[in-house]
Amino acid sequence: MAKNIYVGNLPWSATEEDVRAAFETFGEVISVKLVNDRETGRPRGFGFVEMDDQGALAAIESLDGSDFGGRNLKVNEARPRPERPRW
Repeated sequence: MAKNIYVGNLPWSATEEDVRAAFETFGEVISVKLVNDRETGRPRGFGFVEMDDQGALAAIESLDGSDFGGRNLKVNEARPRPERPRW
């Protein structure tokens, strides 16, 4: 079973490859998705990493609060996105 992990407070310069490399230390990374602003296309400083369960738990424990490109990462299990009302 795979877990989706929220990764916040990323430096603007972080790439999906950088994030993948940091998380691969703990297990198989299935996917990395960094979120960009819809209007400007610039990074928003957070993203999601999908990993196997065991690796995900180890990554969350080890990387939360750790320094990444001069910023302290916020790493936790992603919560499902709340339903947004349709207009």
